[in-house]
Amino acid sequence: MSTDIRDTVSSAYTDALERSRAGTGGCCGAKPCGTTASLAGYDAERDAYADAAQSSFGCGNPLAFAGVQPGQTVIDLGSGAGFDLLIAADKVGPSGRVIGVDMTDAMIEAARANAARAGKPNIDVRKGYIEKLPIDDAVADWVISNCVINLSPDKPAVFREIARVLRPGGRLSISDIMLEDAPAWLRTNAAAYSACVGGAISEAEYLAGLRDAGLVDVEVTERLVYDADQLRAMVHDELGAATVPADVVDRALAEVTGKVWSAKVVGRRG
Repeated sequence: MSTDIRDTVSSAYTDALERSRAGTGGCCGAKPCGTTASLAGYDAERDAYADAAQSSFGCGNPLAFAGVQPGQTVIDLGSGAGFDLLIAADKVGPSGRVIGVDMTDAMIEAARANAARAGKPNIDVRKGYIEKLPIDDAVADWVISNCVINLSPDKPAVFREIARVLRPGGRLSISDIMLEDAPAWLRTNAAAYSACVGGAISEAEYLAGLRDAGLVDVEVTERLVYDADQLRAMVHDELGAATVPADVVDRALAEVTGKVWSAKVVGRRG
């Protein structure tokens, strides 16, 4: 199923990028996955990088209060149109380096264009999968990601890659979607991955996966539990497009309301 998931996700995000440029939608279906850039904690940055912000499809701000310092190297998993790359580039300054990895050609093109427009030559956007990063060992002071790892069909591989590319003592700061007790059909529906829900795992499983990869001091520092209206914005339009009957979607939402949240996860390589 992993190929189907990747193809579906890549297609959905290419379409979402076009709709965001046209002002008709976001990601993860026809609505942004989780929150707008403002609600996700990007008030100041949104105004500074308006073009990139309108194509930002995350569920939080992984760089908020992260402690990134000038001269450091930041890697962004699933960097999309580059909004978080621009913010990271401001934090590391001209002497630092920011590397983005994405699998979707349209997103890579947009991120490179946004970096050039902002005059950020220290941003390097690479094509690849987050399960097998095109990056050398132990080069990153920080790994960040924003509502992307939930889309991966092989999360343990992603967690191992995070540990591999971090320097000893390097830190992670991730915003992602957590889900408890999902209906079985939601887990096996490829379109549900694009809606940021089908591939989400529980918080306990997420933290255990990071620890199993060798990361330490792993914890959740922030949570935002979604209500029914927010879940519908995340799921309903995308699953409807996948020809899942609306009444089935409604029943699923009733089952998972109160069990889906965005979380900020931090940790480090020992």
